[in-house]
Amino acid sequence: MRAVVHQQFGEPSEVLAVEEVDVPEPGRGEVRLRVLLSPIHNHDLWTVRGSYGFKPELPARAGTEVVGIVDALGEGVEGLEVGQRVATGGAFGAWAEYVVTKAGGLIPIPDDLSDEVAAQLVAMPFSAITLLASLDLGEGDWLVQNAANGAVGRMVAQLAAARGIRVLGLVRRSAAVEELAELGIGDVVATDTDDWKQRVTEVTGGAPIKAGVDSVGGRPAGDVLALLADGGTLVIFGAMDSPRLDLSSGDVIFKEAVVRGFWASKVIGSMPAQQRRAFFAELVQRAGDGSLDLSVEKVYPLAEVREASAANFRPGRRGKLLLRP
Repeated sequence: MRAVVHQQFGEPSEVLAVEEVDVPEPGRGEVRLRVLLSPIHNHDLWTVRGSYGFKPELPARAGTEVVGIVDALGEGVEGLEVGQRVATGGAFGAWAEYVVTKAGGLIPIPDDLSDEVAAQLVAMPFSAITLLASLDLGEGDWLVQNAANGAVGRMVAQLAAARGIRVLGLVRRSAAVEELAELGIGDVVATDTDDWKQRVTEVTGGAPIKAGVDSVGGRPAGDVLALLADGGTLVIFGAMDSPRLDLSSGDVIFKEAVVRGFWASKVIGSMPAQQRRAFFAELVQRAGDGSLDLSVEKVYPLAEVREASAANFRPGRRGKLLLRP
């Protein structure tokens, strides 16, 4: 079968290649999936670079989220059938024709959800909904997030609106304000103008901002911290631009701010099963009724994985990039 492999860590557009490998066999408690679609996430590409929290042994496969058809069942697997369509966000090596993954992490997909939606239902939406839940915000409370036009940023805004939580979105291009408005997401400020902080005050009416989410790193993380009210919490979700944080010690000290990290993989692992099911049920419902936007920008064939990984970082993208074997 064909699979995406990299022999060394580096820029994905330079090191990724499609190779012929053996079809994997499922072990006990595992399932083999015939891959239909698999999205490209930032964390997939950071893993290829060798800069993520998980660093595989080389040569390594790539990709983690997938919608596929159950092709073979390992010993002891119950509750699943060959031919069933399922999705998971934890199938390492998903950029391939077939992948083996744990049966317990598979989610049956309703017939009325398209492959394009199902392929991206787990990783980013679940990160967004668990991130929002971890902030302990109530109706009318304000949250600020940068990278508001990213996949998680858009989902946080949509899920927060359903809960009555106000979200101030920061973007680095003025054009992104209109792009988000087309999705029904308002209260967005572009930081490429000199008066953007004044605009923040106009949008929030000067209301206290209780929590902030940084997905960029560097100085933008400090900008989010500076907007928080006394006792506010800054959550570090990603590091799109820099692995370091440029934070004012004065903001941390005098605001008595809390700065903490968030890694969905760990949060999901410790979450009670009942809560996990409730979150997934909400995501399926919102994806089905359109209140959670899971747009697709383009579907690339597996052979064009280098081009697809380069396109992932181009500004102005309005939807996910997917790979089809």
